[in-house]
Amino acid sequence: MPQIQLLDGKKISFTKSISGFDLTKKISKSLEKSALIMEVDGELKDLSHEINKDSKVRIITSKDKEGLEVIRHDAAHIMAMAVQELFPGTQVTIGPVIENGFYYDFARKEPFTSDDLKKIEKRMSEIIDRDVKTKREVWKRDRAIKHFKKIGEKYKAEIIESIPKNEELSVYHHGDTWHDLCRGPHLSSSSKIGKAFKLTKVSGAYWRGDSKNEMLQRIYGTCWGSNKELEEYLHRLEEAEKRDHRKLGKEMDLFHFREESPGSVFWHEKGWLLFQRLVEYMRAKQRLAGYKEINTPELLDKTLWEKSGHWDKFGEHMFTSETPDEKIFAVKPMNCPGCVQVFNQGLKSYRDLPLKLSEFGKVHRYEPSGALHGLLRVRAFTQDDAHIFCTEDQITQESLSVTNLILEIYKDLGFENVILKYSDRPEKRVGDDSVWDKSEAALLAAIKQSKLEYSINKGEGAFYGPKIEFVLRDAIGRDWQCGTLQVDLNLPNRLGASYVAKDGTKKVPVMLHRALFGSLERFIGILIENYAGKLPFWLSPAQAVVCSIAEENNEYVKKLFEDLFKEGIKCEMDLRNEKINYKVREHSLAKIPFIIVCGKKEVAEKTVTVRKLGSDKQEIMKREDLIKNMLASNKLPLN
Repeated sequence: MPQIQLLDGKKISFTKSISGFDLTKKISKSLEKSALIMEVDGELKDLSHEINKDSKVRIITSKDKEGLEVIRHDAAHIMAMAVQELFPGTQVTIGPVIENGFYYDFARKEPFTSDDLKKIEKRMSEIIDRDVKTKREVWKRDRAIKHFKKIGEKYKAEIIESIPKNEELSVYHHGDTWHDLCRGPHLSSSSKIGKAFKLTKVSGAYWRGDSKNEMLQRIYGTCWGSNKELEEYLHRLEEAEKRDHRKLGKEMDLFHFREESPGSVFWHEKGWLLFQRLVEYMRAKQRLAGYKEINTPELLDKTLWEKSGHWDKFGEHMFTSETPDEKIFAVKPMNCPGCVQVFNQGLKSYRDLPLKLSEFGKVHRYEPSGALHGLLRVRAFTQDDAHIFCTEDQITQESLSVTNLILEIYKDLGFENVILKYSDRPEKRVGDDSVWDKSEAALLAAIKQSKLEYSINKGEGAFYGPKIEFVLRDAIGRDWQCGTLQVDLNLPNRLGASYVAKDGTKKVPVMLHRALFGSLERFIGILIENYAGKLPFWLSPAQAVVCSIAEENNEYVKKLFEDLFKEGIKCEMDLRNEKINYKVREHSLAKIPFIIVCGKKEVAEKTVTVRKLGSDKQEIMKREDLIKNMLASNKLPLN
């Protein structure tokens, strides 16, 4: 006689076990139609599941995150079903839900084409229209292995052999003929998926992600709760393609990559100007906030990384080198240990705290070749690091200061939509609970003071302390995790850091790890995509180009170029014997904010004709007014 407690607290008693289908029917007709799966005592279940004991139940619809995920999961199964109907002999392997959609890996000799994707989409729609029913069965391991080997699904049999023996094996049937090994849960029938899906691309993928294994074909798809959401997502994809920083980086002549140094940026002159301007801005903001900039070596002895704990926890991601005298050095993957060594030089007093040490430190981390992605995922990058050494009583105020500084900087750079993620103590951790209490309270106070939206990742803090992650939302709605603030109760002690307290005793300082962008390279990629290459004037690596219409205007152009250059404007000249419309198109593609045209009329009237990036209108200005306007726009936003 189970008693069911619903999400709103209401309790319903039944004389016998009840399925999710019957439960939703009992609650309301509208819920019966919209229900997809249910959560029973924290576990997701099919609606066909029988509840036979007192339970807390949440009915899940397409409005819930879990509801959208199960729709995508079913779409993946129906895609695999469609593939095997259209291309007999194709083997299915793994097909999970991912962000914004799903994929399935297939073993097939012939490559899938874009035309094949259209055929598969069409067959998926037909299967959805058939409204094939879903049925779950529990199979014994030996039966499952034997069955999948018999039907030629060797990959599926291999998966089953790797599943722990005490784990239940469930097989889902979609209709009478197609089935797959799956934990579930799933929708009750294919019609529940809807038609808001699209197959997006095909790529190669190694079986189980191992390059030693066979290459499979991965078909990606996206799926949403409504056609409107699908259209919005496809529009975002289209926008993202236009804004791709790799494409814009080439058009703007900023950087490139080479196979000789994978994951490392070859900065061109304009890209390096952008990099340095960003550093200049950051440096000024940090000086105003009381930071002292340092620089530490890129190569450090293995023994230091062993003391810090990085060798054990992070060793596989480190680049190392052995010298002729058999000493092992590592190229630093993080700046923290080096910074502690600077703090350790000379006796420190409580009067010196908080001590804020910043560093634009170049770090190197091994990333698999397949994970590298332009500026967004590299092996060599510059961290805008800072480490704040403080007392336990100073954690709250310093956390607030860091949070406010990060928010100021993001706002200056055009990001006002910021979400915070807070992670508290994990089960395995170091340090006293009393210090954890202070640290967690300090970070929560900083978050609440910011009045920003935040979420809590329970138990996801670092083993040495709690943390905040700062997530930016860009112009087309994408989220980017950038800044971090972490309280470290561990590393200063491991590396022998101490200060003399007010009572004359030696104490270990608390260390706050703080990164504003995380990686300058990655943040530049985000900036380029957010602005679609049309960077703010003060940040633009090429702010203006002065173009002559004819050769007789060249002297006037040269003089204007010199005047702008002397005023600190990053300017270029274009004296080529080309039509002016050609020059304007070329410089517009390079995203130069001001295109200044000088012809016979401008020379005579001591004026210039200006076209601003993104506008078809031209403006005639006095030379001195142009320079005045540019200087006003070129100031660092430090207010």
